[in-house]
Amino acid sequence: MKYEFSDGMVVDYSGSIHVTRGTEIDLFIEEGYIPVNVRKDLEEATRKGSRDDIKKIAVMLTDTVGSKACLADIDSKACVNL
Repeated sequence: MKYEFSDGMVVDYSGSIHVTRGTEIDLFIEEGYIPVNVRKDLEEATRKGSRDDIKKIAVMLTDTVGSKACLADIDSKACVNL
């Protein structure tokens, strides 16, 4: 699911999560690297269609991991263009 917010933040969650906002934020976390509790929260928020919860989780992730990061398998092509 892709969520776009009025502040320009875009959250794309489909197992892996990609959070962007202009040039300020570019965070990608591959599915296997998302902590279980966060993944459960993401799945619940997606199921409920809770944009507010999705945004809170995305902000928490960028605050915790950093605004520019890629967490993926070493052989993954996911981080090539970030």
